[in-house]
Amino acid sequence: MTNWIEQALMDAASLIEWLRGQEQADGVLTMISRRIADTLSSGGRVLTCGNGGSMCDAMHFAEELSGRYRKDRAAFAALAMSDPAHMSCVANDFGFERVFARGVEAWGKPGDLLVVFSTSGSSPNIVAAARSARERQMTVVGLLGRDGGEVRALCDLSLVVPAQTSDRIQEVHEKALHLLIEGVERILVPDHYHE
Repeated sequence: MTNWIEQALMDAASLIEWLRGQEQADGVLTMISRRIADTLSSGGRVLTCGNGGSMCDAMHFAEELSGRYRKDRAAFAALAMSDPAHMSCVANDFGFERVFARGVEAWGKPGDLLVVFSTSGSSPNIVAAARSARERQMTVVGLLGRDGGEVRALCDLSLVVPAQTSDRIQEVHEKALHLLIEGVERILVPDHYHE
């Protein structure tokens, strides 16, 4: 194995170990799973957003909730704000900074939950979406990177991956989103998980 591949795998492994330690220290994934489950069980919806690879993570998270994870179950109300017609319309009329905030205005209501995916936490459209959600009395959860950026202060709960590159951060976000989905299912459909 070449040195750069070995180094990349060691970096990824150390971040997974960090995630394990975070959960042991403060239970952040457990808390986020509980908040999402509470939102869904009370009739609320989960909205997600992100840019680039983080949009792919937001879409992946929403489709696993609304579709199917491991076994058949009732659909959970989750939507990724990723419709290209909506995004191009809003970007054209209001600017790209408003593409997600406008979606929150259209689909969010008090008691709903917004999950923002951002490797920097500083994208203006992510910050605007979080502000819009808070104005609507929605819970805001962040899957973030680096130091969490400006959006961290707008989140009720956040997982901030202490890496500097988007690839390593997104790798941990992907692991975290699968753990969150399993956590939600363990709460809402416990029969799927017999220990």
